[in-house]
Amino acid sequence: MEEKSTNKNQYEITGVTAQLFYLMQLFNCLVIMFFTLVTAHAMHGFILEGNAFHLITKCHATIVYWKIPVVAGILYISLLFLLSIECTNHIELIVKLWLEIMIGAGIFYYTGLSYTVMVLLILADIVRNRIDWGKKIVYIVLLSCVDLVLNGNVLSRYISPVSVSQIWNYYRSDVAAVFSGAVNIMFLIDVFIFILYMVFLILEQMSEKERIAALYRELSIANEKLAEANKQLEEYTEELVSAAETRERNRFAQEIHDTLGHALTGIVTGIEACIMLMDIAPDATKDQLKAIEEVARQGITDVRQSVKALRPDALERLKLEDALLKIIDETMRSTGITINYNCTTPLLDFSQYEEDAIYRIVQESVTNAIRHGKADVIDIDIGREDGFLNIKIKDNGIGCGKVYKGFGLHHMQERLSLLNGSLKYDGSHGFTIEASIPIRWGNSVEEKED
Repeated sequence: MEEKSTNKNQYEITGVTAQLFYLMQLFNCLVIMFFTLVTAHAMHGFILEGNAFHLITKCHATIVYWKIPVVAGILYISLLFLLSIECTNHIELIVKLWLEIMIGAGIFYYTGLSYTVMVLLILADIVRNRIDWGKKIVYIVLLSCVDLVLNGNVLSRYISPVSVSQIWNYYRSDVAAVFSGAVNIMFLIDVFIFILYMVFLILEQMSEKERIAALYRELSIANEKLAEANKQLEEYTEELVSAAETRERNRFAQEIHDTLGHALTGIVTGIEACIMLMDIAPDATKDQLKAIEEVARQGITDVRQSVKALRPDALERLKLEDALLKIIDETMRSTGITINYNCTTPLLDFSQYEEDAIYRIVQESVTNAIRHGKADVIDIDIGREDGFLNIKIKDNGIGCGKVYKGFGLHHMQERLSLLNGSLKYDGSHGFTIEASIPIRWGNSVEEKED
């Protein structure tokens, strides 16, 4: 609010300064018109009375009377044109200043009007240019010297302007006094306008300096805030990088645990079965060993795939439900246990992260049931209810009185947390795991179910 008020005041001061400069130009035009017309009228009167010789000898008037206002008007228009030009460097300003001095001297010579009138106008033009004050002072001193030389008749032997006081003797003394008084008043008004112009110009420059200072202060504050924000951003970036590295390490460990854990569990259980069957049913043992070999090879493939892309190989080649059926079939063949799979909803339109989570939850639950629970029957139920996909995996193993969240359960919880899901488990009668994941695929499932 304060900055807007400052800008508004500055614009108002700038507008007043410009108006005063134009007022000086207009007022000087009126002064020149009045002065030259009165002079030309007096000269014409002398001529009509047959006193042309008096004009030449006493008044030093060798100019045709009607030429005085015409030439003065042309010169003043030229001066106004120069005043309208804004200079951007020292060379332009010095050329423009000398042209203005010469035009002012021409007006002084043809009209006899005091050169100070033109000096004030040229001074106003000098100070409004945006150059340093050191050069402005030099120009002001130069202009003042020219004014002293011309008004002091120092060059009277070379330059003889029209003697206005002698020409105005044509009028009665009282009329001439009125004309002289009017010119003096006009001169004082011109000086007064010039003083006002300088006052408002100084106020404008002070206001501009204050605005620049305010902008500098705001810029300094903004730089400090920016530096602080950059520092916070760097700290936050370091935290994000550290968190990303931690998540990636955890995910990698989780993938390796799930892949190797499932494969090794199947191999160990299958080998135990082979030891029991070796003497009783050699042929069944061979079939069991072949199934173990397939599980081992698939485990190697999954490990390689996990290292490469951290995604199960089965999900790269198959749809989610086909991948689940494949892992269930391989587990039953290699271990000899029974797995009952029941899915009442299509497993379609899941994202990669959701598919990975569902697959790993089933894989890890089956692995834990075999490794820790010593189960021989596992029930897997997948269904949809109230906008959630529910996965329930129950086994008939030994269970446990108090559940300690190990590596597998911990990683299940992490996967579900990333999907805003939940995990429940119970070890009182065998072991039961219930996972719930928010459904993200809209109404497509309902349409497919219908």
